[in-house]
Amino acid sequence: MRRCLAALLASSMVLTACSGATGSPAPDTPSRGFRVEEIAHGLTHGWDVGFLPDGALLVPQRPGKLALVREGRVLDVRADFSDVLVAGEGGLLGLVPAADFATSREFTTCQTHQENGRAVDVRLVTWRLAADGASAEKVRVLLSGLPVNPSGRHSGCRPTLGPDGALLVGTGDAAKASVAQDRHSLGGKVLRIDAKTGEPLPGNPFPSSADPAERRLLSYGHRNVQGVAIRPGTGQIVTAEHGPSFDDEVNLVRPGGNYGWDPSKGGTDDQYDETVPMTDTDRFPDAVRPLWTSGSTTEAISGDAFLTGPQWGTDEGALAVVALKGQKLLLLHLDADAKVTSVTLPPEFDDRFGRLRAVRSAPDGSLYVTTSNGDNDKVLRVTPAPPQPE
Repeated sequence: MRRCLAALLASSMVLTACSGATGSPAPDTPSRGFRVEEIAHGLTHGWDVGFLPDGALLVPQRPGKLALVREGRVLDVRADFSDVLVAGEGGLLGLVPAADFATSREFTTCQTHQENGRAVDVRLVTWRLAADGASAEKVRVLLSGLPVNPSGRHSGCRPTLGPDGALLVGTGDAAKASVAQDRHSLGGKVLRIDAKTGEPLPGNPFPSSADPAERRLLSYGHRNVQGVAIRPGTGQIVTAEHGPSFDDEVNLVRPGGNYGWDPSKGGTDDQYDETVPMTDTDRFPDAVRPLWTSGSTTEAISGDAFLTGPQWGTDEGALAVVALKGQKLLLLHLDADAKVTSVTLPPEFDDRFGRLRAVRSAPDGSLYVTTSNGDNDKVLRVTPAPPQPE
């Protein structure tokens, strides 16, 4: 089955099975519900959440601002973001603290870069947070040269640390026709690089390539990856990816896999033709099929994270996916092979918070979500609702 259309019968109902699944999904045992708390407000397009060892949060905001959230207070972090290109989907994007943050105080951001008003690239930049959290200084450009569109369109960009310490980065194709299928471009890919140097890592699928860009690739043929999550206990990498006007995708990353997005139609069209299939199995018979798609509509899914810990009950291990256009949180329940068995929509997010940008699993297993409405945006903490008295 090429595509599965989520039948949105009601926000709390179980949805149809996902792409690649056979038969009908088994109904979920209903969860006991979620508790949603506001942790911070007054932000502008909070793109990500980085968890610090002392319990504080770093929240990058797309207009080129960084916030430190500690005990409910939102503090502006002074840093020189004057070279950030703020346009459309571009700006200060994803963020990940270093594995050794407790000693190095380093974190890495994705950001669109400009020089003298000219769009240059999307790049990964490593920063050091001051001891008091009031400022951050630039340490190094970790990786440059990711393609950029002057409009900011399809900039990606989500960094996540893997269990082996590798930095995994979901990137966008900059709305340029040939980028996704070009293995010499860093756009429209999932990258796997050294978190300290930005260099390709051993074990990547193209180790003999003369091009260091190709050696950094883990997978290609993507449109705009904005969610990268690691399934606990498995090492499986699951991404959330924007479709055009159809087929948002959740994908299981296969090293060296081609995910089939090709608006250049095999290099025959210089225009960015968005009528082509999101996963073009006619042109690429070996293209990796998605785990789930949104079907004939689009939700604009923009982040994913796994629910971890027994406190989640029957929802433990489910993949939480947030959506901008759809303004919802979806829970995808997976079997051992990462096949989607069912999808549910927690009603706690119905028409309450607007556009949702990021979702991350905290060290204590709670879920953090950011809104992206452009005015008084929030950071939300999601936990299982307390059991109701009988």
